[in-house]
Amino acid sequence: MAGPIPLSQFMGAANAHYYGTRDPLGARGDFTTAPEVSQMFGELIGLWIADIWQRAGQPPIRYVELGPGRGTLAADALRAMSRIDLTPPVDLVETSPTLRTAQAERVPGAEFHLDLVGLPDDAPLVFVANEFFDALPIRQLIATQEGWRERLIACQDTLFLPIAGDRSFDMIIPRDYKDAAPGSIMETSPASVAVLRQLAKRLNDQGGAALVIDYGYMGPALGDTLQAVRGHAYANPFDEPGEADLTAHVDFATLGEAARAEGLVVHGPVTQGEFLTRLGITERTASLSLASPDRAGQLAVDRERLTDPEQMGELFKVIAFTAPGWPVPAGFSE
Repeated sequence: MAGPIPLSQFMGAANAHYYGTRDPLGARGDFTTAPEVSQMFGELIGLWIADIWQRAGQPPIRYVELGPGRGTLAADALRAMSRIDLTPPVDLVETSPTLRTAQAERVPGAEFHLDLVGLPDDAPLVFVANEFFDALPIRQLIATQEGWRERLIACQDTLFLPIAGDRSFDMIIPRDYKDAAPGSIMETSPASVAVLRQLAKRLNDQGGAALVIDYGYMGPALGDTLQAVRGHAYANPFDEPGEADLTAHVDFATLGEAARAEGLVVHGPVTQGEFLTRLGITERTASLSLASPDRAGQLAVDRERLTDPEQMGELFKVIAFTAPGWPVPAGFSE
């Protein structure tokens, strides 16, 4: 590494290596996502898609998932959709060869894409992005005695360390935070906004909807949310780049503003617990428990993990975007 580089560049390179060289999910991996917790998560997403499709007049649609993990969510969602004879073509946006192999096993016939550019333009698109935006590179600005500076990553021998750059960023700091205490950190994610704009263009041109589920907050806000997870435990983000999952909390306010600026209709955000409850996870748990009484205890545990405020229910948020003229999706207020 020749000289200090922005955190966004460091994070992008580290995650490209990390995701490109392993399956990070499950007990043998580094972390577990909601689709891996319970089939109910993907099934309810599938029913969400089926509902908005029906109320939009049952047009031909394509199912598009960004960062589809092992393909578990897609497989569960498609199974639920098929119960009402909705069997859309599947497009998976994935860069990892390892994960593509797993996805192809669970979702035979899926088409793979490196980005949104190559998606077909022959039908409305329904996007799903679960824990996708949190892995996109962020920039961090840090308050110093001399003003706001960008946080850069320097390499000293074999150690990677965050330092403050020389260039001033005072002009882009919100008024409420211009005099923040030294050491305060503000995060931005230009990469997330760029993806959102691409997604918006597709929805405006072709019609459809998008569902984004991730952990995050309503910004702007101060705080360092960069984290690394390895072996289901937190790690130092700057140790062994490319060997741990680097993520940051998603600013849902910024995503919503970017979507509105592009002409989309924004719904939410709401908490994951509230969203899944509105979609019927309590009833689905009861139905599965009745069919398989031996699983009733585990099903109840899984539901709590997904919806309880002390687990995934509060930290994880859900936001939806629809093309003008599309109905208000389930799980959100009018």
